[in-house]
Amino acid sequence: MTDPTQDPRFLQDPYPTYAVMRSKCPVQAVPTGSGGHAGYLVTGHAEAREALGDARLSKDTAAFFADKGSRRRLHPAVAHTMLASDPPQHTRLRKLVTKAFTTGAVAELRPFITRVTDELLDRWPTGERFDFVAGLAIPLPVIVICELLGVPEDDRPDVRRWSGELFAAGRSDIIDTASHAMADCMTDLIAAKRLHPGGSLLDRLIAARDGDDDCLSEEELVSLAVLLLVAGHETTTHFLSNAVLALLQHPDELNRLRENPDEIPAALDELLRFDSPVSTATFRFTTEAVTLGSTDIPAGVPVLIGLGAANRDPEQFPSPDRLDLDRDTTAHLGFGHGIHRCVGAPLAKAEAEIALRAVLARFPAIRLAVPPGQLAWRRTRLVRGPESLPLFA
Repeated sequence: MTDPTQDPRFLQDPYPTYAVMRSKCPVQAVPTGSGGHAGYLVTGHAEAREALGDARLSKDTAAFFADKGSRRRLHPAVAHTMLASDPPQHTRLRKLVTKAFTTGAVAELRPFITRVTDELLDRWPTGERFDFVAGLAIPLPVIVICELLGVPEDDRPDVRRWSGELFAAGRSDIIDTASHAMADCMTDLIAAKRLHPGGSLLDRLIAARDGDDDCLSEEELVSLAVLLLVAGHETTTHFLSNAVLALLQHPDELNRLRENPDEIPAALDELLRFDSPVSTATFRFTTEAVTLGSTDIPAGVPVLIGLGAANRDPEQFPSPDRLDLDRDTTAHLGFGHGIHRCVGAPLAKAEAEIALRAVLARFPAIRLAVPPGQLAWRRTRLVRGPESLPLFA
């Protein structure tokens, strides 16, 4: 099987391909793009959920690539993030940031999110064509996560650009350069905050680093800052774009939410399941031989867990290609599962709820400006979302 990210038809709609693969075998060998290493792709829901919770599938990429002779020059702060670690390191790092993303902490951010949303929507040209991605889906989560971390406004355009470049599939030169630019920016910001402390999440992480309990190294501090910036907005951007696109393609469900906006919070999980913003979970590899489903996977090989594919598994979700706001989505994997489940899920849901409420209330005639088949999608297997979403308000 060739790399599907090079096929525009797959990028437009990967789910038929996933369905064919799943019907043959829900776990099968594929090229991973990780320096030419062969690996396995999981497309079945039961197998994906099992893999996400299996400690034998390590996320310690430093250990995997240690003897592979990789020529990549990713900055260590990007290559060795909390996402690329196992317990106890992962447990320690996650504990430091979890409090910032609890339901209660996010509730305190809701007035700010609402204000930013309204300010962005005030700029939309009524009756004219505009890009939903550039006009709301990108700036809203960027502004929110930058505000949470205390990133100055002047740095935010560069942060957004570097973040996008980190997902430039097939362009290792661009990815590597962006990783150094992002890490250098966060290093400079940390130095500035040490001179002029504030009350942001990054300030609290700096205090933990500089305290007496030695719970965070300097490299880990920079890495957490980079990870929170990138993960804190990149996937939410695609969550918003995919959700709006799905609703515009399902007018009955769109009208239902417009007429009953209090149903929007409950609808978010089905929108996440229907077109997951994280299509494939980040890199894992087997530390010993593992059997997933009926497939035996040897030790020392990459395993890619297709969250988007698993969320369309008919064994778990009947008629999975239909958007159904009454569906039981308890087991969806849009935010992952297990110890690496998305720590920022409450914030992403709050942003999506507030944004959808505002858009549906203020723009009752919103519609696509181009046929869905003309949309250009991000050329990466990791995240899924349109590069732009032209609409009429």
